[in-house]
Amino acid sequence: MAKAIYCNGRDGTKIRYEIRGDGAPLALIMGYSGSSRTWGEPFVSAIAKRFRTLLIDNRGTGESDHPDRLWTLPDMADDVAAVLDHAGIDRAHVYGISMGGMIAQEFALNHPGRLRGLVLGCTNCGFAKSVLAPPEATAALAPDPNLPMGDQARRMLEACCNPAFVAAPAGRAIIDARIEEMTAYPATPLHTYRRQWEAIAAFDSSARLGRIQAPTMVITGSADPIVPAANADLLHQGIPGSKVHVIEGAGHLFFWEAPEESAEVPGDFLARH
Repeated sequence: MAKAIYCNGRDGTKIRYEIRGDGAPLALIMGYSGSSRTWGEPFVSAIAKRFRTLLIDNRGTGESDHPDRLWTLPDMADDVAAVLDHAGIDRAHVYGISMGGMIAQEFALNHPGRLRGLVLGCTNCGFAKSVLAPPEATAALAPDPNLPMGDQARRMLEACCNPAFVAAPAGRAIIDARIEEMTAYPATPLHTYRRQWEAIAAFDSSARLGRIQAPTMVITGSADPIVPAANADLLHQGIPGSKVHVIEGAGHLFFWEAPEESAEVPGDFLARH
C-alpha cells in the first residue's frame, strides 16, 4: 500500500491522496460516493505500470474530510488542482469516471494550463442535455439508511454492472473482491451522498464543451445501465478532436469488468500526448 499523503483544498478541506508508479503524472478521479479504493486493484496496478498515478479520495469519502455543507463540482476540481500543487506537479493527465468525469470536465475548463490529456469515462455533460437512464435503473444509487453500509454498497455496485456480469460466478467473485477492498477503508457517510448528488444536479457543461482543448478520449461500456452509452457520442460531438472507445458488454463499472482494456486503451491514448 502506498503512503497516505494529505493536503488542504482551497477552502481548507483536507484531501487525502497517494501516488503509485512512475512516468507521466495521471490523476484518477472517482465517481459518486466512491473513494480511491473503488477503482479496484487490478485496474490500478495496470495503469500504475505506465503512469505516476495519483489516487485521490474525493471530499466526503475515504480519509479526506467529510464536510456536511453545500459544495460544487468546480470545488472538487479545485481539490484536484490542490493535490497537484502539493505534489509539485505542474501538468497532469486526468482520468475521471461518472461524477469524476464531470469533475474532470470542470478541471479541463477551469484549469486548462494544468491538463495534458483527458479521459472521460461513463459520464455526461449534465442532466439537462444528456440521455438519462430510466428511474428504476438509478433507484439503487439512493442511500437507504436502514441498510448496513456493506449491504448498501453491494446493492449500489451490483446495479451499476451489466446484469450478465453480476449473474456469472466469475463476475460475482470480482464484485466480492472489490467490495472487500472497499470495506477495509472508511465508509462514505450518508450526508456525502446528498452533498455529492446536489453537486451533480447543479452541473451542466453542455454549452462549454467546445472550450475543452486538451486531447480527450471518451470511454464507456456498451451496457452501462446508469449513464447510457449514447452520452459518449454527445460528449464526442461537443469536444473538438475527441476520440471514443466503447468496451463491448461492460456496464457502468467498466474498469471492474474489463480492467486491462480500461487501462491499456486510454493509457495508449494518453502516452501519445
